[in-house]
Amino acid sequence: MLETSARLLKLLSLLQVRRDWTGPELADRLSVDVRTIRRDVDKLRTLGYPVTSLPGSTGGYQLGAGAELPPLLLDDDEAVAVAVGLRTAANGTVAGIEETSVRALTKLEQILPTRLRRRVQALQAHTTPLSAAGPTVDPETLTIIAAACRDRQQLRFTYASTHGEPAKRLVEPQGLVHTGRRWYLVAWDVSKEDWRTFRVDRVTTEPALAARFTPREPPAESLGEFVSRQIASNVYTYQAVLKIHAPLKTVAERTSPMSVSLEPIDDESCLMRTGAEALDRIIFYLLYLDLDFEVHEPAELIGHVAKLITRLQNSIGAQR
Repeated sequence: MLETSARLLKLLSLLQVRRDWTGPELADRLSVDVRTIRRDVDKLRTLGYPVTSLPGSTGGYQLGAGAELPPLLLDDDEAVAVAVGLRTAANGTVAGIEETSVRALTKLEQILPTRLRRRVQALQAHTTPLSAAGPTVDPETLTIIAAACRDRQQLRFTYASTHGEPAKRLVEPQGLVHTGRRWYLVAWDVSKEDWRTFRVDRVTTEPALAARFTPREPPAESLGEFVSRQIASNVYTYQAVLKIHAPLKTVAERTSPMSVSLEPIDDESCLMRTGAEALDRIIFYLLYLDLDFEVHEPAELIGHVAKLITRLQNSIGAQR
């Protein structure tokens, strides 16, 4: 006969496998009498599991939905399926749930047995997506970073920046942000003594856990807004500052917070900061917005706009 705690787990597993059971069926499966099953069901209820009684001569039980989510029991195949699903979601298959998927994946992989972790990795390694919207990120790297953020542990890794050779970094991770195309880590760079934003797909080695640290005041109330400001200009070769002759709300509806940073000037205009690897890309983006604008910075962009205006005017003149 199973011990009480083991029997409760087995009973819970049975209730999750099938929609409903009769009392005698459960008693037979667990090698106990029906009275013991009733007592065990009461214990599950006190632990928060919504087990309902079914009418009938023999009675029965059903695991229903409650007000709160109790712990779930998964068999091997179910655990693998959930882990693979979370890894897929973490890579951006379903918009809006990437960060939540990483948190859940971190919890699951922390307790996943080695044999199951190998199955998940093998399935992931031999599955090829038809297309990808952006650089791919190893889910293992994401879960290591997420766990370090949770446990306040420093991370060591090699990082390949946009310009320059890969460099060793020691950071105090604050949090992960997903923009829809890329993952970013917001962390305190120990050697730079400043907050930095790191693209996770440019982390070229598996992050290694280091010493624990005392949490610092975050660089912004919202890490998403902090990353938006950083990637809107700082990570690009050219950073532009422009006055847009339209209300901030109008501009916000036509742009992405991951492409631009906006500040109100007055009711009819706002200041926009953005960036790109080429001046033409900034100009094309501004033309796409279909709004009047003034270039404040950089000087190269002002000259490039003037050159483009001349070229366009000449093209019209050639047709006359």
